[in-house]
Amino acid sequence: MKTPSSQPKSRTKQSFLHGALILTVGVLIVKLIGGMFKVPLTWVIQEEGLGYFNTAYNFYSPIFSLATAGFPIAIARMVSENYARRRYRDIRQIHRASIPIFIITGSIGLLVMLIGAPFYVHAIGNEGALASMYFLAPAILFSCLTAIYRGYYEGLSNMYPTAISEIIEAICKLAIGLSAAYAAVKLGMNEFYTAGTVFGQPMVSEAYAQSAVLPAAAAAAIGGVTVGSIFGYLFLLIRHKRRGDGITSQELQEAPESGSFRETVVCLIKTAIPIGIGALAVNVAGLVDTTFLQTRIRDVMAASPDILLGMYDGMIPQVNIEAGTVPNFLYGCYSQALTLFMLVPAITQAFGISALPSVTAAWTGGNRTELKNSMESVLRITCLFCIPAGLGMSVMSGPIARLIFGARASIPITSRVLVIMGLGAIFASLSTPINSMLQAVGRVDLPVKILGIGLAIKVAINYVFSGIPEINILGAGAGTLVCYLLITILGMILLCRVTKIRPSFLSAFIKPAVSSMVCCAVSYVSQTLLALVIPDKAATCIALVIAVIVYIIALLLCKAISKTDVLMLPKGQKIAKILEKHNWIR
Repeated sequence: MKTPSSQPKSRTKQSFLHGALILTVGVLIVKLIGGMFKVPLTWVIQEEGLGYFNTAYNFYSPIFSLATAGFPIAIARMVSENYARRRYRDIRQIHRASIPIFIITGSIGLLVMLIGAPFYVHAIGNEGALASMYFLAPAILFSCLTAIYRGYYEGLSNMYPTAISEIIEAICKLAIGLSAAYAAVKLGMNEFYTAGTVFGQPMVSEAYAQSAVLPAAAAAAIGGVTVGSIFGYLFLLIRHKRRGDGITSQELQEAPESGSFRETVVCLIKTAIPIGIGALAVNVAGLVDTTFLQTRIRDVMAASPDILLGMYDGMIPQVNIEAGTVPNFLYGCYSQALTLFMLVPAITQAFGISALPSVTAAWTGGNRTELKNSMESVLRITCLFCIPAGLGMSVMSGPIARLIFGARASIPITSRVLVIMGLGAIFASLSTPINSMLQAVGRVDLPVKILGIGLAIKVAINYVFSGIPEINILGAGAGTLVCYLLITILGMILLCRVTKIRPSFLSAFIKPAVSSMVCCAVSYVSQTLLALVIPDKAATCIALVIAVIVYIIALLLCKAISKTDVLMLPKGQKIAKILEKHNWIR
């Protein structure tokens, strides 16, 4: 007979690395689909349209953070903690309590975006982004409803629902958003060729017509994001109704009585608010970039246009200079670098989500050995990925930008920003799992304070540097780098103090860093030499493959991967035996 202390047989709990692997594969698929969306979208709506698109998205993100207010992470943490204590009735109550909260906050967020959008675009002088904002607003409500189930299943260490729902969202965005954007451009240009107008407005030339159609095309593209959020929610809702959460009737009967509904709501709110403020700070950072880059560059164009235009001579289309949309165009160039930058933290966010249940369980159970192993694994796996990715992005900024976005006139602008943003991606990636671990050990207040300090510094650097004509959009990259560097250092210091555990910095940071520098040096030299004899894009692809091979060899030679990490993988025992046979792991 099964006792209350026995592990449930109906459910297989995923280890940190197994869960991280599921989410990482999901993220990679999502990013691959996202690349199939964003890269052709850049060709369709160009840098100017991308400026409208990202202006809307960065206005949406802080409102969405306020609407969710950290509840997904709070739900995951509370579910994980109650799961460790076998309080299954409390787990179910947490789910019930989260539904009305998200319906209310999601509805309020939707209204805030609809009402606030006209005031914001007027303030930054970018009225072309208004349609995109309206099309994106409903996504707040459906993303909030989606967050109910993602946080719930993540707390149960089941990462499949989150991964699958994200893939569904990405497919909808690709299929609907890209086709709608293309249709809007084709419709507008056909009207121009037929009647000399675009959506009823007369145009003096083809270049002006192409510029005029881009706000509608950006709005059509962003409509795919909204539709994706709807389908992602429907998948999770139907899955939950059909398959449930795996908690059996016997487990519910044997579990202690749950607290009151009111106590659960209060606990959720108390846990969520500090986390939500931290998440808001991260998303406000994007809004800071959107606002300051466009307003400060508008100031530069008013005071010293010759310096800025001379710096980017031949890279900015004449129609944007004449129409006064240079700030939006440069923001579009920055957005291209930001798209590549966000690839790295997006994947390490999966490590933070997956680490939360295992670190919470070890902390709750007072198992210091397990806690130390979990912390070291999170940091090591994160560094193994983010350091070579970020450093490579910086060293190979030009070839990578040309490979992804094509040999466009504006690519040198994007690549200059990417040099700085690549380094920033390393620390942005590290800060996410570090903050997740602080939240997992009960200090949900510390990430908020750290992020507040980092954001304040980012605001100051962005405002000052973006207003210097010779620096302009590079100021946003510098602000991002300094911000996340500080957040990572402070977070690591506080994590060590709270847990009284000092992880091995040699295995977690130094070995991956040394291996990364070797592979990036080889990649740069390989690309430079190969580009002399073969096309640039082919040279870049081959150089990146060489870099991956060199990196893996360097990791194995310096034994940067531990047996513990390998054992947490699916089929880890078999993989570990092969690597141990060659003395490649420690």
